[in-house]
Amino acid sequence: MTRILVVDDERQILRALKISLEARDYDVLVANSGEAALSSAATAEPDLVVLDLGLPDIDGLDVARRIRAFSKVPIIVLTVEDALASKVAALDAGADDYVTKPFAMDELLARMRAALRRASGPAEDEPPELTFGDIQIDLVKQLVRRNGEKLHLTPTEYRLLEAMVTNPGKLLTHRWLLSRVWGPTYGDESQYLRVFVGQLRKKLEDDANAPKWIHTEAGVGYRWTPDSP
Repeated sequence: MTRILVVDDERQILRALKISLEARDYDVLVANSGEAALSSAATAEPDLVVLDLGLPDIDGLDVARRIRAFSKVPIIVLTVEDALASKVAALDAGADDYVTKPFAMDELLARMRAALRRASGPAEDEPPELTFGDIQIDLVKQLVRRNGEKLHLTPTEYRLLEAMVTNPGKLLTHRWLLSRVWGPTYGDESQYLRVFVGQLRKKLEDDANAPKWIHTEAGVGYRWTPDSP
């Protein structure tokens, strides 16, 4: 059974999530504090963590950072609706996605399934060639084709595309992408991303104004979406 660790200091939410997830055949562990969450994450080896950021003892962002220091387990954070800065900070701290409170159970389940699919993706020894619809990306030769025709990407466009397609479905923050593509001294130059994402969309999308692959998460970052979450 897939093991889910749910972390929240509200008993009603813990109980509701435990009942709902167990009804869908998940093995559910619960924790109502940051310390309990860290202990369970280290000893029980969950397949996914659902983490509320508003914990009584340790800040949820710190819990995410500390889990990420010893585990690659997918982390989905729960945030309040107006906490955009917290969402960005959580993603930068190592979270994979977020769901806004109050949330629909169907949305949380969809995000969980997407995160679990990513975590159980192709093994590292499989050929590093990716296909998304009519787009083929050879990570060894650094070649991109669409409908069999080679696309001419600039080095920066390719690095940006590679960062996205090797993290499919994951919400990538502006800061993470800037650091990955331009280097660690960059973090606030989000205008660079807008320009290069626009260029990639023109080359990869049928309609750059209604993108299929590169989706914008307003104020947060971008997501390469190979399928529905």
